[in-house]
Amino acid sequence: MRVAIVINTSWNIWNFRRNLVRALQGAGHQVLAIAPPDAYSQRLVTELGCEFVPVEMENKGTNPVQDALLTKRFYDAYRRHRPDVVLQYTIKPNIYGTLAAKLAGVPSVNNVSGLGTVFIVQNFVSRVALALYKFAFQFPYRVFFQNDDDRQLFLQHGLVREAVTDLVPGSGIDTATYRPNPDAPVRHEPFVFLMIARVLYEKGVQEYFEAAKAVRAQVPGTRFQLLGGIDESGGVGVKRAVFEEWLKEGHVEYLGTSDDVPGHIHQANSVVLPSYREGTPKTLLEAAALGKPLVTTDVPGCRETVIDGQNGYLCQVRSADDLAAKLLQVLRLPEADLRRMGQASRQLAVEKFDEQLVLQKYLRTVEEIGRKQAIRR
Repeated sequence: MRVAIVINTSWNIWNFRRNLVRALQGAGHQVLAIAPPDAYSQRLVTELGCEFVPVEMENKGTNPVQDALLTKRFYDAYRRHRPDVVLQYTIKPNIYGTLAAKLAGVPSVNNVSGLGTVFIVQNFVSRVALALYKFAFQFPYRVFFQNDDDRQLFLQHGLVREAVTDLVPGSGIDTATYRPNPDAPVRHEPFVFLMIARVLYEKGVQEYFEAAKAVRAQVPGTRFQLLGGIDESGGVGVKRAVFEEWLKEGHVEYLGTSDDVPGHIHQANSVVLPSYREGTPKTLLEAAALGKPLVTTDVPGCRETVIDGQNGYLCQVRSADDLAAKLLQVLRLPEADLRRMGQASRQLAVEKFDEQLVLQKYLRTVEEIGRKQAIRR
């Protein structure tokens, strides 16, 4: 079968769906990568053996004319390259790609990997997004959700039929590749906290800076690092000028972006994500698989990655004070308890979030669609 993976960046396919591509190829399928071109597009061709199909996409825009044109671009790509099934991720492929797939007569499988600001900020744009979900989600063959809170929210709003829904543990994590370093120290001096996220308010970046200041007032020298790109588009990112003012206070080290996220996690003592809502954060799965204690918010998507008090701590959303309190709890743990917490993270990653659980669901779904298509022929 010709299977298309459709996402809002080639970077996303390379970093988060690479093993899905390999699993599909291993099962005898030809894989098309459909995404906007970027620095990773050619690697999808030369290193993964995908057929790359460029589709221009404005990820943050809400212009109805542009979105109608995006639907046509998806439709043209699906008609021209004739995939047997499209696997779609992120909001615009999920909505406009689904409409295009319906028009093109191609079965679609969607993955709701977090709701962004749709359910966090209640405004005209979010109401339009809900209406678009409700219309488009009449048509997918299957809709995977990364946590049951998101699934129940879609069902409560009548956005999707329960019969087509299913759950996957986020993107999963390759626990064979992501393994703790047995020789690494459990505790560095000074202690190092690491947050991995784009510089967006909804990721809890502002709370992280405030908590860092509070913790360092009690334990001077504690290091706080932030790894992730600055994103000012769509009005949801922290403006660069504001961000630079925060950095001037000297409490957080900004690491920019990196192709070696595991290397940074290995050098940290604990990984932090005070997000307002997620699907299931890949960065927390990576940190868990690498045996790090976690601190994250008690919200959908994040809370699934932490058993409170066992492999980390859950904090209140939008509360820098509570975040600081939980960070201090981790910081003050005896070395033996810190080690046990990291081991519990690793165990949770292996038992609940191993990537094979995700890959097998996708392979079974693609095979199921293939059988039904063969019967119709």
